Amino acid sequence: MRKRDFDIVFSSLALGEHDFTFELNDEFFDFFEYNDHKQLNAVVTILLNKHNTFLELDFKLKGKVGVECDRTGEPFLQKLKHTFKLLVKFGDEYNDEDDERLILPQGEYKLNVAQYLYEMVVLSIPQKNVHPDVISGKIAPEFIVDEEPEIIEEENLDPRWDKLKDLLN
Repeated sequence: MRKRDFDIVFSSLALGEHDFTFELNDEFFDFFEYNDHKQLNAVVTILLNKHNTFLELDFKLKGKVGVECDRTGEPFLQKLKHTFKLLVKFGDEYNDEDDERLILPQGEYKLNVAQYLYEMVVLSIPQKNVHPDVISGKIAPEFIVDEEPEIIEEENLDPRWDKLKDLLN
């Protein structure tokens, strides 16, 4: 797998809709030096609609990636699902400041979508991963490690705090 494998050459395409499919695996993360997750198995389909002066791209991601449960520490495959729309216009110089709009220089004939695919995968991984067996109740509560903050009674060094504590009670 090479980064140029994610190039879409649009200059030779006829006006209208065109489908592209990209299969992603762990090797894909190597392009970005990202190794927080393994067992990536995902497919991204892109529907490119070519117009006279601009391109519309509709990205759809489906797949799975290996993560660890935040409650039990057990590894499992997290389902991934994400959609994204990108509008590509042409101008004097390259500009990707807007997340949903890209400006390519006039005369450009291809678009590398690797960065967009990477961001889709990473952004579709939930911040908190909970094993499906925890959600369904198949894992016994004693195996769940909840990290609740420990309340520590501190020695009261300033008596003025006692007055404030009385207000709360």
